[in-house]
Amino acid sequence: MEILYIMIPLGLVLVAFGLWAFFWATGTGQFDDLDSPGWTVLEDDKAPPRDESDAQDGSNPQDPPR
Repeated sequence: MEILYIMIPLGLVLVAFGLWAFFWATGTGQFDDLDSPGWTVLEDDKAPPRDESDAQDGSNPQDPPR
């Protein structure tokens, strides 16, 4: 029964911390845009920059050998 003297205040502190974290997150805009981060997965990757030393001989390094 004495454990309740520790567990109840500890539970209240954890609930208060959770509420504070939720209101802090909503206040700083963490939940403003929930849709567009999921769409970034579907976007094409940007092409890597070409190295000028590879292009001097006129061949494309991604072309299959002839």
